[in-house]
Amino acid sequence: MIKKLITLIKLGRKIAKSDILKIASKFKKPPLAITVLFQILSISFEKKEQINLIEDDGERLSMSLESMGTTFIKLGQFLATRPDIIGEELSLKLEKLQDRLPPFSVNEAKKIIKEDMGVDVFNSIIDLSEPVAAASIAQVHKAKINDNGTIKDVAIKILRPNIKKIFNEEIDAMMLFAFIVESFIKKTKRLKLVEVVFLLKEITNLEMDLRFEAAAANEYAENTKNDAGFKVPKIYWNFTSENVMTLDWVDGVSIREADELKQRNFDTNKIAEDIIQHFLRHAVRDGFFHADMHQGNIFVDNSGQIVPIDFGIMGRLDKLSKRFLAEILFGFIQRDYRKVAEVHLVAGLVPKEVPIDDLAQALRSIGEPIFGQEVKDISGGKLLKQLFDVTEKFNMQTQPQLLMLQKTMVVVEGVARRLNPNTNIWTTSKPVLESWLKETKDPINNLNETLKNTSEVIKRLPEFPEIMDKANQALTFLASGQIPQNSNSYTALNDKKLEMISFRNQSIIGLLLLVIFSLIVF
Repeated sequence: MIKKLITLIKLGRKIAKSDILKIASKFKKPPLAITVLFQILSISFEKKEQINLIEDDGERLSMSLESMGTTFIKLGQFLATRPDIIGEELSLKLEKLQDRLPPFSVNEAKKIIKEDMGVDVFNSIIDLSEPVAAASIAQVHKAKINDNGTIKDVAIKILRPNIKKIFNEEIDAMMLFAFIVESFIKKTKRLKLVEVVFLLKEITNLEMDLRFEAAAANEYAENTKNDAGFKVPKIYWNFTSENVMTLDWVDGVSIREADELKQRNFDTNKIAEDIIQHFLRHAVRDGFFHADMHQGNIFVDNSGQIVPIDFGIMGRLDKLSKRFLAEILFGFIQRDYRKVAEVHLVAGLVPKEVPIDDLAQALRSIGEPIFGQEVKDISGGKLLKQLFDVTEKFNMQTQPQLLMLQKTMVVVEGVARRLNPNTNIWTTSKPVLESWLKETKDPINNLNETLKNTSEVIKRLPEFPEIMDKANQALTFLASGQIPQNSNSYTALNDKKLEMISFRNQSIIGLLLLVIFSLIVF
């Protein structure tokens, strides 16, 4: 615990000497005690490093966090999803935070591969390049591998050296700080800061086992192998381990390079439409979707296929959620608000005593304004958010996976509209939803049958059942922002709390004994 205190003081000094607290205070004023503490920690005779003053506050805050390493980058990204803690305005500013750090050397990368997978596998890797991309947890190299006599171009993702040890030491220190804040500032108890930090620890530790990501990519590839115009890179399991992941190299153009796509005679309007349709198809058909589809994670290869990368965050929907999603979106497209209300009631998403006409009227208040707007201003993701806000008034219990889907849909729409500002989410969605609903043969009548089927079977890779279970658990944590009481993580969290309470009590007793001893002696 003393080691955690020392680490905490070092982290506190980092924060205090940066612009983080000063900038964040403009958006959400911290308690006086926190301000005073960091002022004390900021005392230094060294010259303070200045962040570019030309940048706006959001960019300066993001730059400060980036400069402080992995733990602060991950903390910033996580807090961007928790406006309930830091406020809506600061949350929006933190969305600009980029996950990037200087690369480590190619020699260090070779050492990790050799130690992790053995000399024989290492010798099968040809022409390992210098890093082509470096993030806070891992970096990517281009290479060739000898795959059963065939030479293939691959991307090799490698975890940073000692990243797990560094991150866990720093995050444990932050958890101690959260506990101290909760103990002395009672108003912060409602924010459950210890749980928030512990949740970040759980999610990031899963992200730091690359077998999770490889398993997700493999399942995603199996689901989408027959989708024309969409291709998931192949995973090479013989070259994949906890610290190393190997997959097909993508020769193509990033979606963010719209001008380059046009120069290559790709139809960017069609690409925008395809991105939305593929995303919805994976959500409602497979119940398994890419939950981090920003511009940097989508490429168009030389044959015009959409190729996603980075499978660290995936979302999953069960049968009921898929039906619910398809019905509400299609209901809004058809402007059939009573049907949407019926789905809510039949599925048990709102109490049975809720008057259906009242619920339909509330849903109409969301849908009708949309049809009077310009195409470019209509957002399906924002509609889902409004839907959850309204139905909450009818005691609807929102499902965590639907929240994750809503967040992802906003990102996907944003990506599509950068390629084509007039992308119509509703016109684009209709054929996908219509096709799926026809295949399911009257979803409303089948909902009761679905509800009886409590043993939903989710396809998992036979090689990694435990890994996929843990990955799914992490996704639920990420989406809901809470830790289920029946999980191993909940037990571990309570153990951490007891450890910190014991340390606090021992510290108080020690301080009292010191005071008594001083009074007796002096």
